[in-house]
Amino acid sequence: MIYSEPLSPSAAAARAKKMGKLSFAFGTRFFVALLLGFVALGPAWWFRQAIAAMFLWDGVLLAAWFWDLLRLPRPEQLEVHRVWERRPCLGVPGSVGIELRNGGKIPIRARVVDETPAQLRNEPPDLELRVKAGASAEARYAVMPAERGNTRLGQTFLRYQSPLGLAERWAVAETQQTIRVLPNLEQARRQTLYLIRSRQVELEKRRRRQRGIGREFDSLRDYREGDELRDISWTATARRRHLITRVFQMERSQNVWLVLDAGRLLRAQVQEPGDAPRFSKLDYAVNAALSLAQVALHCGDRVGLLAYGRRIQQNLSAGRGAHHVRAMVESLSQVRAEAFESDHGRAVRALLNAQKRRSLVVWITDFAETATIPEVIEYAMHLSPRHLVVFAAMGQPDLKALAEAIPAVTADMYRHGAALEISQRRDILLRGLRQRGVLALELMPGILASSLVTQYLDIKERSLL
Repeated sequence: MIYSEPLSPSAAAARAKKMGKLSFAFGTRFFVALLLGFVALGPAWWFRQAIAAMFLWDGVLLAAWFWDLLRLPRPEQLEVHRVWERRPCLGVPGSVGIELRNGGKIPIRARVVDETPAQLRNEPPDLELRVKAGASAEARYAVMPAERGNTRLGQTFLRYQSPLGLAERWAVAETQQTIRVLPNLEQARRQTLYLIRSRQVELEKRRRRQRGIGREFDSLRDYREGDELRDISWTATARRRHLITRVFQMERSQNVWLVLDAGRLLRAQVQEPGDAPRFSKLDYAVNAALSLAQVALHCGDRVGLLAYGRRIQQNLSAGRGAHHVRAMVESLSQVRAEAFESDHGRAVRALLNAQKRRSLVVWITDFAETATIPEVIEYAMHLSPRHLVVFAAMGQPDLKALAEAIPAVTADMYRHGAALEISQRRDILLRGLRQRGVLALELMPGILASSLVTQYLDIKERSLL
């Protein structure tokens, strides 16, 4: 059967079946025993009876092979399960188990090859199992997901023998399975833990109130000179027969929108220092968005998601709760980089239509250093009058290193000068955004998640929204 369950990494199970018409073979021990029969050729020069003994030995060996083949469980008596330790996450080492159940009457030694895609490991695993009669055994192999989104695993191939090892059967189990690789959930959990241990969470637990600011009702009190007339509660005044004023507190629950650019510039591969795997800028952006979403939801804010390229890939309305977290993880796992320039105007129009109330917009993108102002810069300026925009431009670590290095030869001087020119051009564009009220940042991919979380906490503490 074909197993397809992108939302759960449960085991895919299938009965084995024959591999074509010829699904059996001679085992290794059969050939070893066959070679022993040729020992009789030595004395055959003097005793013709030795040749007859050799043929008799071969006949007995063939009969033993046939008997051993009949004893082996039929492929239909074997059941194969693919068992996942946990849902695979991008860049997080994991393992997959192959469980083989033997419904036959004798124990078997099995060699199992699982058909895995290159997105999970470089080559298919080759496992060995010893399974008793009527029992099951499991072997595991390591995976390292290198791509988000749906990935398909194929069949499981088996070669098995009895303990005698004369005969061998071949079988294949239809364990095709589609599994969804999620963003790095471990990083998001670490950022949430950072929030719990920080000073900000104490402010959230106490729900620090700043009375007189905002429009979230807090309590009633007697009227004081200087109170606005619109804050007077006329119903409470009528009951108590003197003026009563409504006291408001600052609105702590806000809307946070994560806007992800999935255009061609975000396809660039980034190599962080050390032995870290090489991922694209978009992969870092998705992981950072998930970390920030976890923190914002923990603070009680409503979080929305808009991912776009030439078209809108994901548009998830602002919400909160466990169901919303799952929906956001699934949406982020399906964001794919595109080979063309993104349509930033379409994304801004979609966001303005979806969110009328002033919100915090965290826009993770990148831009090219051209003679004219990039389109994404212009649309960020158009968005700032209505919303508070955090514009996170992803930098290139190798370009930064080149700009900071001291040239050693003439060729390095030219590269150093070009890197400085590019960096200065980016600084000028980001400075122009800041002058228009946009919180513009240039962040390296490795610190993108932590920097955005810190910026978000600072915005919450200073009540900039």
